Amino acid sequence: MIFRYRLINWFLRLVFRAVCRINVEELKKVPNNGPLIIVGNHINFLEAPVLIPHIDNPGIIGIAKKESWNNPLLKFLFDQWGVIPIDRDEIDREAFRQMLEVLSQGKILVIFPEGTRSKDGQMLPGKPGVVTLVLKSGATIMPVGFHGYENFWENLKRLRRTDFHIRVGTPFRINMNGDSPSRGARQAVTDEIMYKVAELLPERYRGHYQFEGPVKYRYVIAD
Repeated sequence: MIFRYRLINWFLRLVFRAVCRINVEELKKVPNNGPLIIVGNHINFLEAPVLIPHIDNPGIIGIAKKESWNNPLLKFLFDQWGVIPIDRDEIDREAFRQMLEVLSQGKILVIFPEGTRSKDGQMLPGKPGVVTLVLKSGATIMPVGFHGYENFWENLKRLRRTDFHIRVGTPFRINMNGDSPSRGARQAVTDEIMYKVAELLPERYRGHYQFEGPVKYRYVIAD
């Protein structure tokens, strides 16, 4: 099983390095063990297929919409990676249980709180489900910013390589400071998490999370 996992990742690294210029040095900042939640922005399909093979750690688990398993190729790939399917149309308690189990085992979970692809690289509002997971697990969060490859398909048609930029930020934790985890508070925490991602991006990619001057955080604390 591990051999097949490594072989698939090796092949995908070859493929994506052929069509993209990837600054893989940043990924050396990702630890080998958790419990850790990697939180990133979601531009298109490339994030997980680039991130997971280059880190090449079976302890890193991603999440994908359950409809992805209708595609035989994605089903095979996601099953090898142990990706957790999630129903985006309702509260998926089974997916949530699996995510908590992954973290309780000291593994690393990869989440894109926007819940959908921005396609143009502009950050969308994050959804508060990630906060419930953080509060239940007590896991540390590591922000990762992706940018530069929103024109991937156009470049591929023209036989051009695409710049795939990754920036890995400093891990942090969440402290509610005595506030109850109401929906409003959870959204405020989500926004702070997404601002930590936005800080890793050039200004033109920050979208919903534009800021001027230092961002003031109430719930985010250094790990």
